[in-house]
Amino acid sequence: MQHAVAQETEASNSFVVDKIIAKVDNYIVTKSELERAYQEYITNGGSASGQAKCQYLAMLVRNKLMLAKAEIDSVVVLDGEVDLNTQNRMDMIVSQSGRSVADLEELYGKTLEQVRLELRDQVREQMIVSKMEEEMTKGVAVTPSEVKRFFGKIPKDSLPYFSASVEVAQIVRVAKVSEAQKNITKGELMEIRKRLLAGENFADLARKYSDDPSVIQNGGDMGWSGRGRMVPEYEATAFKLKPNEISMPFSSPFGIHIMQLIERRGSEYNSRHILISPKPSAQDLADATHFLDSIRLLVVNDSIIFQKAAKEFSDDVTTKGNGGFFADRDGGIRLTVEDLDPIVFFKLDSMKVGEVSQPIAYRTDEGKDAVRILFYKGRIPPHEASLEADWTKIQAATLAEKKDRILQKWFQKARTDVFINIDPAYDNCGLLDER
Repeated sequence: MQHAVAQETEASNSFVVDKIIAKVDNYIVTKSELERAYQEYITNGGSASGQAKCQYLAMLVRNKLMLAKAEIDSVVVLDGEVDLNTQNRMDMIVSQSGRSVADLEELYGKTLEQVRLELRDQVREQMIVSKMEEEMTKGVAVTPSEVKRFFGKIPKDSLPYFSASVEVAQIVRVAKVSEAQKNITKGELMEIRKRLLAGENFADLARKYSDDPSVIQNGGDMGWSGRGRMVPEYEATAFKLKPNEISMPFSSPFGIHIMQLIERRGSEYNSRHILISPKPSAQDLADATHFLDSIRLLVVNDSIIFQKAAKEFSDDVTTKGNGGFFADRDGGIRLTVEDLDPIVFFKLDSMKVGEVSQPIAYRTDEGKDAVRILFYKGRIPPHEASLEADWTKIQAATLAEKKDRILQKWFQKARTDVFINIDPAYDNCGLLDER
């Protein structure tokens, strides 16, 4: 696949906008791509050096080689998965920016649809690279002796210094919305439906009332979807409607919708919707609080351990399987205070180690009103890395290095199968040297 990126774009002042610095078959690495990756490394606390920049160039070239080999080996990712990941990324960009569509388009100098199409190519490449890496490192593990050897090779004066970390768990109870509250939301959607039937603009009403975060960008338009892309309730409604018909309110795990079918072709359909998530009443929240009060009392009285209660009763799927404990990306339950949710961090500041908090009202990442209790299991003060205190982190680093060696060996072998050219300005990186 040939990327439509010019090697050099000359303006009237002869300013070079971008430049190709590496080619791997039909795939390219641009100077701006390398600079973005390198600057992100610096922003995240990395030390500036030529060696670090060379390492990032090597990573980018290896990724492009994986894409080229994936093409040869017919390794693909499903368009539906690419579209879903792209949409999730766009939703995050829009929601985190806090800007209007017009402001974002002015900032990027292009429409959000153009941004989405460019992002889609990046997401697809990232997914293919991840799939290739998973295949090549599948089943790779490290033994305790390998972890110890890895740690033993780190010079004493180069051992990382870890900031304070904590072990904290939660039990979450999402407020169960009563039928009365659901009926209120259905009534709101029926009123919106009447306005749509009277001729009001769908996108305008969607942006005003819909709880779908993508509405800022798409005005409720979900585009073309195939079977299996949407939740069953949404899909079933789409196949019941006639073109341009607007549904009655219907429920899904996300809330209550009204949908307009725009067009249908075989097993694909084009639709738009307005979503409103029913809000729990004060009594619904009180019921959730009372439920967690009773669980807390069982834990405090040693009638059940917190971890068992979390697995049995918590509504948070990301922590309940881990006994309620928050975990880092490596699966360890010791989180540095910097990685902790600020709200949790400030609550822990008023708790003692070993304490279980009273129920605390909060809003989940999915925007649901909920209540939780926290268990402050332990705290480790700032310290120099050690096997005893930081086994999970050191084990993850050992595994990452082992996988990287496997990928590097693959690169040395696979590079003979495709054409690779590196800009002479980067010869000092020695990417094509025999090893």
